[in-house]
Amino acid sequence: MPLVAANGLTFHVQELGEGPPVVMLHGLLIGSLASWYFTAGPSLALTHRVRMFDLRGHGRSERAATGYDTRTLAGDLAALTADLPIFDLVGHSWGALVALRFALDHPGRVRRLAIVEAPVPPANALAMSEFLAADGALPGRLIDALPESLRVAVTGGRRQAERLLKSLEFLIVQSTLLDDVRAERDLDDAELARLAIPVLIVYGDRSSCLPAGERLLRAIPGASLAVLPGGHYLHLDARAELIALLERHLG
Repeated sequence: MPLVAANGLTFHVQELGEGPPVVMLHGLLIGSLASWYFTAGPSLALTHRVRMFDLRGHGRSERAATGYDTRTLAGDLAALTADLPIFDLVGHSWGALVALRFALDHPGRVRRLAIVEAPVPPANALAMSEFLAADGALPGRLIDALPESLRVAVTGGRRQAERLLKSLEFLIVQSTLLDDVRAERDLDDAELARLAIPVLIVYGDRSSCLPAGERLLRAIPGASLAVLPGGHYLHLDARAELIALLERHLG
């Protein structure tokens, strides 16, 4: 099921494995389903049916000029999981905020939730790294600002690098992504307290988002917090440790 039509767009969707379903969401701008497909996805697929998709405007999904707020992206998630009555949900960065939004708006659809490096409040997404804060910067400068391991992972060969540059230019210059991030309302603690499912919260010990993990731990009943060695991109910095945590949490 590589291309799926939903909400007036075409989405790139991939699945691995068989078993209880788990859906994995990536972050904005440089993220794509490859963030999970080449890291934790194959390991979880040994015991689960793992579904991953490129968010609108990202990877091989159709470009969209608008709709990068969490409610719209959660609507895309709902459409792309309409065949799954209940599933586990994993999100990284902005994808983690989308996962939280979906779990709150669709009680009963999510069995277990894993939140990896969610920027809380959402405005932190504009300041948590140099490349994302550089509003209006040339896409090449954004890539140069990435940590070396991440730069190698997302650019790969020349063709992949050129594709990423074009995607960044569209998202930064021609879409509402940055404005949508700025306008995103923060989740309040009373709202988070409504979550009544097992929630795993994971942050890096060198991440500027770490205080958000401590806030989520206080606000979400029964949640557990794990701090791993690394920064914002734990699927690269602490791959083995993150996979082990997800395997235990998803059971």
